[in-house]
Amino acid sequence: MSLIIRIKRFNFVLICLCTGVAAVAGQSLPAAQAREGQPNWITPLATVTPLLEQEYRFDLTLAAEAGGVVANYGAGKGLEFIPTQRTEVIVGVPGWQSGPGGASGFGDTSFLLKFRLAARPAAAGNYVVTAFLGASVPSGTQGVASAVAMLRPAIAAGKGWGRFDVQTTLGLAAPLRETGRVGVPLAWNTALQYRVRRHLWPELESNPTVWLAGPHRGRTQLYLTPGLVLGGLPLRGPLKLTAGVGEQIAVTRFHGAARAWIFSLRLPF
Repeated sequence: MSLIIRIKRFNFVLICLCTGVAAVAGQSLPAAQAREGQPNWITPLATVTPLLEQEYRFDLTLAAEAGGVVANYGAGKGLEFIPTQRTEVIVGVPGWQSGPGGASGFGDTSFLLKFRLAARPAAAGNYVVTAFLGASVPSGTQGVASAVAMLRPAIAAGKGWGRFDVQTTLGLAAPLRETGRVGVPLAWNTALQYRVRRHLWPELESNPTVWLAGPHRGRTQLYLTPGLVLGGLPLRGPLKLTAGVGEQIAVTRFHGAARAWIFSLRLPF
């Protein structure tokens, strides 16, 4: 059995698990309380939202590089759940990367803890501020994964005005060793969204990264990401369906892939 088929089956099992939990148990009390106390926006394609979310997410990215298209099945997304009213935990499922002429294999395993510092729903301020602490462990395939443990602290915020909202995240990826080889990127992602009717969210994201150390020290890359998210379609009970698509376009001379396409599937519950 090929690894890609195994990945699809593993994600299918998790999707079925989320569906069963949502159908039988309904929405958990902490998740309901967390959602009531914050804005009702949609999670952007590339920017990590400051909102607390409970869902299973699977992304597919296709990056146009010099040797061809590199695919990443999963892109490190996974299970997101809300254990308390002000916290969220994300357990990333390692994505499988494959492409012509390059190494193929799994990425690293990642985790993210969110702590919501302040928030108000749309009727009482329409904003949110959240602190992140992420980490990844070197569990992936050599040549695909980073091979070192990483810490990823970040701060995120969002503000809404009627149907329009801005969500932004500033975060650092700090390797615990081999800084000179791996580098220290500082990413500042910002999403501008506008809700059309009830479920449709066109967006434009800015995704700049500055390298503070390592082989690319002092360099900056910037992607612009137009996209469209169809969100919150009811399925059964608290279970919903969200899907999105977008294209990342490099606008600086220094960059990785010239273009990349993002396809995102989520099951909030």
